[in-house]
Amino acid sequence: MEIYGKSLVITGAGRGIGAALALRLAKEQPRGVVVADLDELGAQRVAAQVRDLDIPAIGVRVDVGDKTEARGLIELAVREHDGVDIVCSNAGIATGMGIHAGEQDWAKAWSVNVQAHVHLAQAVLPGMARARSGHFMITASAAGLLGLPGDAPYSVTKYAAVGLAEWLAFTYGSVGVHVSALCPLGVRTELLMTGLDAGHTAARAVANYAPILEPEDIAEAAVLGIAEDRFLILPHPEVADLYERKAADPQAWVTAQRAASRARVRT
Repeated sequence: MEIYGKSLVITGAGRGIGAALALRLAKEQPRGVVVADLDELGAQRVAAQVRDLDIPAIGVRVDVGDKTEARGLIELAVREHDGVDIVCSNAGIATGMGIHAGEQDWAKAWSVNVQAHVHLAQAVLPGMARARSGHFMITASAAGLLGLPGDAPYSVTKYAAVGLAEWLAFTYGSVGVHVSALCPLGVRTELLMTGLDAGHTAARAVANYAPILEPEDIAEAAVLGIAEDRFLILPHPEVADLYERKAADPQAWVTAQRAASRARVRT
């Protein structure tokens, strides 16, 4: 997938990885970018930075956990930039809680980390399939491949996000639509650093796996992965080795993770 001349939609793009994606993708000279986030001011700020690169861009407030708003976002991009070629479905949240997280926390994790991707896919993939072209990238997490001690809602929903990306790749690849799962480990964003400052088990586990990368590093890996139509985009090379070890001996992998979880077990 060549990014030059394409129409882009990026969610969760008011800051962090999403903002870095918007700015890095803009350097590839797309014909237009829609920057979406719950934080309207953040989305507008990033859109202004994209326009400073002479790329048409608009920033909008969208709750992609809401099916109607997700559909409206795609319709907006079609009107403004004559179609949608690449979607970076990037919104995500963590909880820092285990299995006893409240019903609202579980529901929110499912809404943002899974259903938001479902809603965007439902809105955009029929058009991509008719055009027999397009790229849909889900920002999941290495937690969706390796698991994550400490944060049960995050770990479980990120597994689901990877599973969704895989199903979409199976189903839409035959009609020319490419699907990717972006699976970083630790990234220097508010999501991780707040957890580290608070001493959360999940955040410490992520930081212990591999070096913490900058959002710009993740965006660079994503651009390369989209250009190469790669399914798994792994900004941390360590993830491939860890994933291979897990697949080779799941029992040993689970045993190795118990120590990190033991202090958080509630009886």
